[in-house]
Amino acid sequence: MIFFTLEHILTHISFSVGSVVILIHLIILLVNEFLGLYDSSEKGMITMFFCITGLLVIRWTFFEHLPLSDLYESLLFLSWGFSIIHMIPYFKKHKNLLSIITAPSVFFTQGFATSGLLTDMHQSEILVPALQSQWLMMHVSMMLLGYAALLCGSLLSVALIVITFQKVIKIRKKLLNDSFSFNKLQYMMERSNILNNLSFLSYKNYYRFQLIQQLDRWGYRIISIGFIFLTIGILSGAVWANESWGSYWNWDPKETWAFITWIIFAIYFHTRKNKLFESFNSAIVASIGFIMIWICYFGVNLLEIGLHNYGSFILNLIK
Repeated sequence: MIFFTLEHILTHISFSVGSVVILIHLIILLVNEFLGLYDSSEKGMITMFFCITGLLVIRWTFFEHLPLSDLYESLLFLSWGFSIIHMIPYFKKHKNLLSIITAPSVFFTQGFATSGLLTDMHQSEILVPALQSQWLMMHVSMMLLGYAALLCGSLLSVALIVITFQKVIKIRKKLLNDSFSFNKLQYMMERSNILNNLSFLSYKNYYRFQLIQQLDRWGYRIISIGFIFLTIGILSGAVWANESWGSYWNWDPKETWAFITWIIFAIYFHTRKNKLFESFNSAIVASIGFIMIWICYFGVNLLEIGLHNYGSFILNLIK
């Protein structure tokens, strides 16, 4: 009884605080004069982090296994991963631009986990024999932390693409409206790529250019961390598969899509070697990776097929 009461209280506190944090970000986005509210949103994210941590610890203590056995628990862990990504630059005393991505991610992930759709999962079941292994903690936690980091990095890449397109459209409009001669315009286009020609940009557009660079830098760092976690998760999963099923790789739908996701983000790092369109091309690849992650994490389980399907959708292991 105490367990369910504590879980209920922490869930409502976290969700309520998350709602306030989202509202604060909307106010800051629409009215720049209220930048002082930024500190309040940071405190709200810290509160959400400790509430979700408390939820995971309570379930771990009560059910005597790491809470990673079903969709509800994996979504809680995923939202916890988002909050960790938010906390890292906070403790380094950097201005946390990630909050625009991490705050909604934590809010909506936990909101879906605690929604009425997953009510039957809140009471954890006894682990099936295949999950009663020490590899559960290693494999699933690495995969979910990898998903959290890759999703955040991919969303930063999506934001980069949107801002870049806005910048290109504004530059083209300026070129059409300005009274430049054809020869001068042709000369300027030959001297520099139009996307990076700061001579056309006002102070506001220069700030947008700086923002693009920051999004690219943070996206690359977070995706790099997520790629490492994903690699460790796949390798540990292969070892676990060999112990459980007698083979390191079975081309199970979950395994196949995890491998496809890994390939997509390997291509992401390869495209960054092209210095001309380093950020834009890699951002497109990362955006594709965003879709692949959700297919691997959630979409495959809807089919209820493969070795990673344990009985029903409720008991699916989210790899």
